[in-house]
Amino acid sequence: MNKSEIIFNLAEILGCEARQNEPMSKHTSFKIGGNADAYIKVNNLSKLSTILKECQDSDVDYIILGNGSNLLVSDEGIRGAVIRLDGDFRKITLVDDTTIFCGAGATLAYLCKFALNCGLSGLEFAWGIPGTVGGAVFMNAGAYDGEMKDVVHSVSHISPNGEIGRTEKDDLRFGYRTSIYRSNNMIITGITLKLKKGNPDEIRAKMDDYMLRRSTKQPLEYPSAGSVFKRPEGNFAGALIEQCGLKGKLCGGAQVSEKHAGFIINKSNATAKDVRELITQIQKTVSDKTGYNLECELIIL
Repeated sequence: MNKSEIIFNLAEILGCEARQNEPMSKHTSFKIGGNADAYIKVNNLSKLSTILKECQDSDVDYIILGNGSNLLVSDEGIRGAVIRLDGDFRKITLVDDTTIFCGAGATLAYLCKFALNCGLSGLEFAWGIPGTVGGAVFMNAGAYDGEMKDVVHSVSHISPNGEIGRTEKDDLRFGYRTSIYRSNNMIITGITLKLKKGNPDEIRAKMDDYMLRRSTKQPLEYPSAGSVFKRPEGNFAGALIEQCGLKGKLCGGAQVSEKHAGFIINKSNATAKDVRELITQIQKTVSDKTGYNLECELIIL
């Protein structure tokens, strides 16, 4: 029995949905990625704690998967366990008039709708960002002059050995596409958000406006992982890539979007290798022609 089978068997004993040799192309917005040794949906904190402890004791590598929307998984797949937060981790509750508690596995879309239905404003910027709330906090996702740091009050987490904890707003170290969770090895389990009372019609109008902007400017009709590169200081990645004449550039089945040069799309059965090679070519060309060094926002496994 290999190490990942130990985790798979434990997950089944715990009553989790578990699969072996699961294609990660099914679980990433890029529709790219080889097989994971074990893919496990965990529906409560107790089961997550048990699985994490066993991963540590058995020396099994694992990743926590959100919506797979900012991720490029290798063609060779993932050794070890891929853990998806489900069940309790997808629940959202209204704590008081302006406070929401949200499980890390809930989608941003669900959270935005929940806030709208409660007449709460502050999350409109996130409408259309295709990730989970945990993933959005992890990387301080943002758009249209809003970021998660503007609305997050505290974050609940669990350590690899099963210890429960919480980080308050002032200690979250939010920055451009980063937070303390990028380096502290803790797993985000829940988020408390502070919003403001608003007019539901105005909130909905702003959400509709942002979604219209996304659909007209972004290549939503193709599989992608959103913006590939971080915004370089004093410029925009998409503008630099377009300036270098790279719009529409192909590498195998991967293409620089003709609609928005900051996106790479899976045009035709692209592999992770195609995407990585295209990223390298873009970075070299932009550096040579403009002097800007583009850093990936995309997480590459």
